[in-house]
Amino acid sequence: MSDEITAKAVSLPAQSSELPAGFFDMVDDLKSIVRGAHVRAQLKVNTEMIRMYWEIGRTILQRQGEERWGSKVINRIATELRTEFPGQRGFGSRNLQYMQQMARTWPEQIAQQAVAQLPWGHIAVLLNCRKNRSELDFYARRAVQHGWSRSVLEHQIRNQLHEREGAAISNFAATVPEDSDALQAMVRSPYDLDFTGLDNQAPERSLEDALVSRVVLFLTGLGVGFAFVGKQYPLRVGESDFRLDLLFYHCRLHRYVVIELKTGRAEPEHFGKLNFYLTVADDLIRDPEHDGPTIGLLVAANHDPAVAEYALARSGGPMAVATWTGVDAEAQKALPSAEDLARVADDVLRADRADA
Repeated sequence: MSDEITAKAVSLPAQSSELPAGFFDMVDDLKSIVRGAHVRAQLKVNTEMIRMYWEIGRTILQRQGEERWGSKVINRIATELRTEFPGQRGFGSRNLQYMQQMARTWPEQIAQQAVAQLPWGHIAVLLNCRKNRSELDFYARRAVQHGWSRSVLEHQIRNQLHEREGAAISNFAATVPEDSDALQAMVRSPYDLDFTGLDNQAPERSLEDALVSRVVLFLTGLGVGFAFVGKQYPLRVGESDFRLDLLFYHCRLHRYVVIELKTGRAEPEHFGKLNFYLTVADDLIRDPEHDGPTIGLLVAANHDPAVAEYALARSGGPMAVATWTGVDAEAQKALPSAEDLARVADDVLRADRADA
């Protein structure tokens, strides 16, 4: 009997202190499977809802075109749907108009479009931005690809990302042809830096400090994949010390990115200096087994495209030049100062007391 009891005891599940090797790794994998299933289920529910909205919009458009009825009928449709489905939101008159606009913008099956993978709030942002179909598809694809929140989507639309992405002049095709397309898509021009509150008359160190103090906004402007490494990053070459304005690492492309800031015009010597920095960074910072050649990005207030093309043509390192925009200095001058506003407030208070 004792042998039987011993055998049963041996077959009992192991206690937590005797769990098999790799147990918690397996549990983490199982949790990932469950989370993945939840995400896929939510995406499917969202896609089906967008498909329903599109079909409602298409049906209304067809009947409206055939019978030529107007906004009063839309209001009545909203009332009927809300009455029939009291627990379901989204059947207001404004939303019905969005549904029509979506069906008009994407007349083909919506489920096959990138926009169908976005939440309805994101789609409303797209429909409000008054862009053409190709531009809307651009923002829809980027939002899906990078998981943008609604506020980030609004920011990118407001700052005309579709015009800036890949617009910088570069020598990537000549220096790193295998990755030139991906790198070209990485850089933009101009970079919108108005959140710094500076114009192109500001000292370069002030611009650098403002970007670092608002690094989250700056990273949003740079795009997905950038990680901030440091400012005034030190490099020791022989007996000389040099400092990189800003150093980033691109996690997807596995490359360091050196950004040289100029508040004035980009000149040929700036390209030479940046090329020198790339050579040193490749030797002292880059891990040749895991990192591609370091990328240089010269961000200046303006540049002459012809000069930039010549400067980049004979540069050994992969570089691009882009411009940046800040606040409008003339518009800033036209705004009332704090003293002006205080003086107006005092005048209003005195006038109120006099009336009293």
